[in-house]
Amino acid sequence: MRILGITDIHGRIEFLKIISDELKEADLILVSGDITHFGGKEEALSVIKDIRNLNKKVFVVPGNCDYPEAQSFLTSEGINLHGKCVLYRDYVLAGVGGSLTCPGRTPNEHSEEKFRIYLENIKMEISQHLPLIFVSHQPPVDTVCDLVRNGMHVGSKSIRDFIIDTQPALCLTGHIHEGRGVDSIGNTVVVNPGPLHYEGYVMVDLNRGVERLKLMKGRKIISGL
Repeated sequence: MRILGITDIHGRIEFLKIISDELKEADLILVSGDITHFGGKEEALSVIKDIRNLNKKVFVVPGNCDYPEAQSFLTSEGINLHGKCVLYRDYVLAGVGGSLTCPGRTPNEHSEEKFRIYLENIKMEISQHLPLIFVSHQPPVDTVCDLVRNGMHVGSKSIRDFIIDTQPALCLTGHIHEGRGVDSIGNTVVVNPGPLHYEGYVMVDLNRGVERLKLMKGRKIISGL
């Protein structure tokens, strides 16, 4: 199965054209949050409509910049992975949206304890017989994916603990725009492709585990497995 992962669209739908061929060919599109830029239902609808015009097989988690109305729309469309598990082919998809508290307050923020509650509920639903694909807007702490310019790691310990406990085949994340990169936690491959408006995306071929991975900037491969 080929997954195309994107994040931090921030309403910039014009950048979907850059990867339109890749979007059409993917078996599944996963969006790691910030679909809108402080937008509600109408902005979320515009973004999701443009993605679905290319490929209807899409699931998302909301980001910290997505207002409750945008999140409600995603739920009504049956594509919101926040706090839940979904069976897709021979995989389990699960996710958490929002972020930890930001320097400037944003509409969808959670404490570490709140993340832990969401993740404990997900654990109770996970199948032990199928590989897990995990989507989180907030990256796990202590990876290249949560590293900001001043050298600090600003990811979530709760999300890292969840990954250690459940060992997803793949974790797709975002939020930290400068944290583009590929890392691992145990057997889990962790990827922050960088914002779509930086022309960032990732293509992952899965055969239960990660078989091949290309971290992209436009048509250029940044790194891979």
